[in-house]
Amino acid sequence: MARPTLLVAEPEPIQALSTRKLMLESAKFNVLTAHTGGEFLELVKRFPQVDCAIVHSQINDLPCAVLLKWARDLNPRVTTVFLASTPGAACQGADHVVSSHQPDALLKIVRETFGDPRAIDGM
Repeated sequence: MARPTLLVAEPEPIQALSTRKLMLESAKFNVLTAHTGGEFLELVKRFPQVDCAIVHSQINDLPCAVLLKWARDLNPRVTTVFLASTPGAACQGADHVVSSHQPDALLKIVRETFGDPRAIDGM
């Protein structure tokens, strides 16, 4: 069984690596990262069979709903997650809405949806 691939669109971190990307990769998920909506569209065109599309609310060059619809048009089975940086924020078409300040909640959703990739490695 192949490890699930997550496509994450989030603002470029000011310092070093994204904590979210590091956490997901440490949990043994394959992670593709875009820092703009345009980069997200390019990656989803190149890798339309990603398992999960995750969009942060601070990606603002294209609306979240457009990004998630594009991903779903290319892959109807894709799971979609919206990372809300403020309470009550939403994105039409998202399967899940998670606070961007709760990386453990995001990890819980992807593990519940796709299983724990560490089991693939026998950990």
